[in-house]
Amino acid sequence: MNKRTILFRDPVVERVVDKFVSRSDVGFKKYGKTLHDERTTGIKDLAKYLNDVQEELMDAVLYIQAAREEIRDLTEEAIIKSIDIHDEEEI
Repeated sequence: MNKRTILFRDPVVERVVDKFVSRSDVGFKKYGKTLHDERTTGIKDLAKYLNDVQEELMDAVLYIQAAREEIRDLTEEAIIKSIDIHDEEEI
């Protein structure tokens, strides 16, 4: 395991790097191997990596759709609540 000190000028970049490290830790805990181990020992080949990428991107599209529907539902709820408050003020 390597250790290094990184100076971040952008806190957004720092948060993304933290997420990468955390994600790597989760993967190692789950599979007991690093991506480097998988690649260099032949556990995974190019076809498997491409399949993994394709599956992850398909999942991402599903997450995007679910998030869009959640935004739509929240927007509709806010509009309804706004109308209800407006109606109560007129009474």
